[in-house]
Amino acid sequence: MKRTLFALFLITTLLVGLACERRGGGTTASDTGPILVGYYGDLSGRTSSFGQSTKNGVEMAADELNKAGGIDGRTIQIITEDDQGEPNKAATVVTKLINQDKVHAILGEVASSNSLAAAPKAQEAKVPMISPSSTNPAVTQVGDYIFRVCFIDPFQGEVMAKFSANNLKAKRAAILYDFNSDYSRGLFQFFKRSFTGMGGQIVTEQSYTQGDRDFSGQLTAIRSASPDVIYVPGYYGEVGVISNQAKQLGIKAPLLGGDGWDAPQLWELGGASLNGNYISNHYSVDDPSPAIQKFVADYKARFNILPDALAALGYDSMKVLADAIKRAGTTESAKLRDAIAQTRDFPGVTGKITIDGDRNAVKPAVVLKLQDLKFVYETTISPEGSAPPATSSAAPASGATTAATAGTAAPPAKAASPTN
Repeated sequence: MKRTLFALFLITTLLVGLACERRGGGTTASDTGPILVGYYGDLSGRTSSFGQSTKNGVEMAADELNKAGGIDGRTIQIITEDDQGEPNKAATVVTKLINQDKVHAILGEVASSNSLAAAPKAQEAKVPMISPSSTNPAVTQVGDYIFRVCFIDPFQGEVMAKFSANNLKAKRAAILYDFNSDYSRGLFQFFKRSFTGMGGQIVTEQSYTQGDRDFSGQLTAIRSASPDVIYVPGYYGEVGVISNQAKQLGIKAPLLGGDGWDAPQLWELGGASLNGNYISNHYSVDDPSPAIQKFVADYKARFNILPDALAALGYDSMKVLADAIKRAGTTESAKLRDAIAQTRDFPGVTGKITIDGDRNAVKPAVVLKLQDLKFVYETTISPEGSAPPATSSAAPASGATTAATAGTAAPPAKAASPTN
């Protein structure tokens, strides 16, 4: 009996020790062998376009790094998990990446709700996680192992509020947002705060839920309020339908949105009804910068489609991680975390990336006009107090072509407006 109890005690002690080792100190393996990077995203759900584009960008960056010899002779191995766009599944697959696959770092997600569900798992295990494009401020507030390479919603909401007031001369705005989306609710609040702070008026606030297909009631109320612009901070699956129904109701005010609109399926759903609308986004595919044009050409050659912003951010997230591993000289968790936090002026496809004290990326945004199945560059807006981007990257040579019209020549875009 004593021998049995003693054996059980030893087993329990060993298991607890291993658990504490993973939770408290990250990976303990020597800095040899493959660098295991977990990627999780929606590959089969409502926002699967986002997940697939991001995955493409991550894999392309990893392949480029491996072809160049890897990192200190170590190859990068991407382990992919599909969370189907559901927060509970995001938490489950990240737990699997950490405990079963023993990844050194995690890239993902796009949707802020999914990142918020998964980030506590990475934080608890002390595994660095970089979100390519979750813009809700709460994501990185989960803990000191959680980062992002995109701008955040307070800035993105401010960008469209400034563009509305300064460029479109709008005085009255309506808002139609997804009530159950952290991303949409966040943008709604920040747009409202900034627009009213500049003297604008919010004439009505309407909501919907992801998956809805009839927006006639909300749009009729919006039409009655006679807004100059309508802010719709949702995802492409609903926005394309909203745009169609708005035009059917005779609404002439332009719709404004964020990076959640950026997907080829948007055009399939909205078609010509999207003409004259605007979005804030992370980069323009027609930016003449040689580095960006090389990325665009390489991506199109590999995937036979032009890269959207999600692809570019996925690419940047992998490159930022690789740069941090090189500077850290190790994949040990705490040292890797510190190296990511020290990222300064990294030359990403989506702009120079500096990680601030809250683990967010400080960078400009572009405003794109939707016209004839294209995203056409309109202007660049930088964060308050930062220097405007160089002219070469602020003034794309032509209208950005979406995947729906890849290979079609786009008309010249107008010169860049002064930075707001």
